[in-house]
Amino acid sequence: MAADTTVYKEIEGKGGDYYALVGWLGVMIAAGLGSTYYMEHHGHVVTGMTNAIVWGTPHVFAVFLIVAASGALNIASISSVFGKYHYKPLARLSAITALALLAGGLMVLVLDLGRPDRLIVAMTKYNFKSIFAWNIYLYTGFFVIVLVYLWMMMERRMVPHSKKVGLFAFVWRLALTTGTGSIFGFLVARPGYDAAIMAPMFIAMSFAFGLAFFIILVAVAYKNSGRPLGDLILFKMRNLLGVFIAASLYFTTVMHLTNLYAAEHSGIEAFILMDGGIYTFLFWVVQIGLGSVFPMALLFNPATGRTCQGIVIASLLVIVGGLAQMYVIIVGGQAFPMPLFPGMEISSSFFDGAVHPYAPTLPEVLLGLSGIAVTLLIVTVAVKYLPLLPTSLSDAKVDPSHAAKEG
Repeated sequence: MAADTTVYKEIEGKGGDYYALVGWLGVMIAAGLGSTYYMEHHGHVVTGMTNAIVWGTPHVFAVFLIVAASGALNIASISSVFGKYHYKPLARLSAITALALLAGGLMVLVLDLGRPDRLIVAMTKYNFKSIFAWNIYLYTGFFVIVLVYLWMMMERRMVPHSKKVGLFAFVWRLALTTGTGSIFGFLVARPGYDAAIMAPMFIAMSFAFGLAFFIILVAVAYKNSGRPLGDLILFKMRNLLGVFIAASLYFTTVMHLTNLYAAEHSGIEAFILMDGGIYTFLFWVVQIGLGSVFPMALLFNPATGRTCQGIVIASLLVIVGGLAQMYVIIVGGQAFPMPLFPGMEISSSFFDGAVHPYAPTLPEVLLGLSGIAVTLLIVTVAVKYLPLLPTSLSDAKVDPSHAAKEG
């Protein structure tokens, strides 16, 4: 099989280009850290967040990256757990990308807590009735398990055991994404969150977001390094991405249809689907149109789906749509008023019963973008100094039988 003869080597890019990229990513990270200091020094009054909307744009980026981390491990899982050897050459990069995405997401999450220094309390005192306490174990466990998985893939003596660890990592990442989705599904007080389908929907979303991010990384890495990237592996990931987009769209549709059927959720559904202003726009135009329907059209259209450029554009649109989906879920779910007294109209000087306004500020956006920069920096340094990428992903290398068929 191709996996037995795959040669991995560090990327030997031009020094100037490499350090320029690292420098720009460093600037983005510094901007995020500066924004954190600014928000901590002046208080969250300088952000768009209020006592009603406590999870703002940074949380949108953080949850997106955490969810994508689980999906980015898909390539490694498919190769080792399900025995699809075509994907095995990219398993190492899949693992490091998953770790980098989770690190970037957690950095944003911790810095947006308001008091990052209080994290030690969450790490030493647990309330196991809280889904947040569960997630501390899920996130730290993911780091440990994937690091062991990566080590076993890179150490020849341990390769025979990598499948067992890969299976454990596969189950763990499903639990991780289930836990993240359950953060919202368990919040019964907010009609925009209260849905058991949030857990499987987040799993489907993670598959799409993580694979889209991974495809872009592979395309950019092989283009800039001058290494061969064949159509076989690219088209396989394209087909996989199309299926994951459809699955995510399916669960989104089922969730909203279920809420429309339940009278208690009619208000939030009218808000998101028709009367929500920016949230309605983001849902229909960005999430559904640009982030789901249009990418599937690009992927399955022979004119665009058989080109690397078309697949990368579709992947970028999936990421944009994913961020919009997180914004609608997280911010839109908080903006809609909680039904304190069902069936009654409520008004007060504390804006009870009113839609809560929110507009992201520059520091919030910079902090969120710095999480993406952290992810890219980790991957950039890793592929430069570790043998993570195959020297060739040509069709003949990915599938030796391909060469025989061509001959």
